[in-house]
Formats: sequence, C-alpha cells, structure tokens
Amino acid sequence: MASVEEQDRYFVPTPSRWPMVGSLALFCIGLGAAFAVNGMLLGKVSLALGMLILVAMLVGWFGDVIRESRLGVYLGREDMSFRWGMGWFIFSEVMFFGAFFGALFWVRTVSVPELGSLDYKILYPDFEASWPLSTGPGITQAYQAMEAWGLPSLNTMILLSSGATVTWAHWGLLQEKRSQFTLGLLLTVVLGCTFLALQMHEYGHAFSKLNLTLASGAYGMTFFMLTGFHGLHVLLGSIILFVVWLRSMNGHFDAHHHFAFEAASWYWHFVDVVWLLLFIFVYWL
Repeated sequence: MASVEEQDRYFVPTPSRWPMVGSLALFCIGLGAAFAVNGMLLGKVSLALGMLILVAMLVGWFGDVIRESRLGVYLGREDMSFRWGMGWFIFSEVMFFGAFFGALFWVRTVSVPELGSLDYKILYPDFEASWPLSTGPGITQAYQAMEAWGLPSLNTMILLSSGATVTWAHWGLLQEKRSQFTLGLLLTVVLGCTFLALQMHEYGHAFSKLNLTLASGAYGMTFFMLTGFHGLHVLLGSIILFVVWLRSMNGHFDAHHHFAFEAASWYWHFVDVVWLLLFIFVYWL
C-alpha cells in the first residue's frame, strides 16, 4: 500500500522522442495526401510511409506507458488525471456525434419542410417534402432507404451483447476470476469484429442493390457519415480491447489496478449508446 507522501506526488516522465516521431508521421501523411490528390505516385508512397511511422509511434508510445504502469509509478494523482482525461475525451466524442445528429435533425425538421413550402415551388416544383428524400437538388438517381429490421437490427443485438460481455469481463476482474475476465474480453472483440463485417456487407448491399451512396442527397450523406464514423469508432474500440486482452493474457491488471481496461470499457459503452441512437433516428424513424 502506497504511503500518503507517495500518493500525493506526481510522476513526470523523462523527455520522449515519440511526439517528434508523431509529427514526422503527420507530415508524411499530409504531404502524401497533397501529392495523391494531384495524381503523383510519390503521394501513395508518402502516405504509406506516414501510416507506418504513425503505427510505430503508437506502439512505442503506448508501450512506454504500459511499462511505466507495470513499474508502479502511477498512483493516486496519475490515476485521477487518466480518468479526467478519458472523461473529457469521451465528452469530445459526444460533441462530435452531436454535430452530425444535429445536422440530421436540422435537415429533417427544418430544411426539408421549408424546401417543400410554397415559397420554393417555383425553384423546385417537383420536390416532395418527405423523408427519406426521393426528389430534390443533387438527387440524380433513384435510391431505396435502408430498412431497419434486417442487418441493422441484428447488428444492434450484436453490439448490445458486446456491452454485456465487457461488463461480464469487468465483474470477473473485480472477483479475481481471470478466465471470466479474459473470455469476456475476447467475446467482446469477436462481437465487435462481427458487427464490422456485417456493416461492410450492409454497405455492399446499399451500393449494389439499393443504389444508396453518399451522392443520394441529404439522406445518403447523413446515413453514411453517421454510420461510417460510428463504424470507425467500433474498429478503434475493438483494437483497444484486443490490446487489453493481450495484456490480460500476460497477467496484467488486477481487481485494484485496471484503469486501461476501465477506459476501454467506458469507450465501448459510449459506442453502444451512439449505435442505439443511430438505429432509432437513422434506420427506424
């Protein structure tokens, strides 16, 4: 048990090379993107190099943090900083998705009814103020909206089940049941990957069968932006949980020291809640 003096002090790491490595990675990615949009072969090379450097930076930097944690240098104040940091990060993600949901609600409740009013009949005589849109500016090809009670409902059950398995894993850790902890984590990762695989299949169906793309007016834009960014967050959460699972297999974490797992589970529950809102407001209503 740490003394009061140890709990009150704050660990300051030695100067790190990883921020400079990360800056180099972002420079290569930015330069590569600029070259790539101009059709230059160097762009793809620079993009690939930048991504490799970025992955190396993430592995190295997080590896240093994990080693510091295993050495026991993180105590009360560091733990509190980590919790506040993760809390503010999730809050920023709430604001991120809030902006996209705000755009969706604005289009559905303000823009579409206004464009269908008498004031705009001269400009858009054939426009029908309904959702999802079937006519309107920017819609050049007919499309079908995505149904809620197919793959989306199955994915909802899968993601809700993953929230239950990560909670089950947490209970196992608190009760010092390592097998329950590791199995729950693994099941969560498998369910997350299954969700992503089904979402990719759903996108393929949307493109080939429903003619639904980003160019399908406001509906297509909001559908793919919201579900696509959510899928990206599921991918990130699955990677984080997989790393936590690998650490658990190496004996990391116990009932009293496991904030890395807690942070990952907070993030995963946030992803679950966002999907519920997506299912209701994008697919169902």
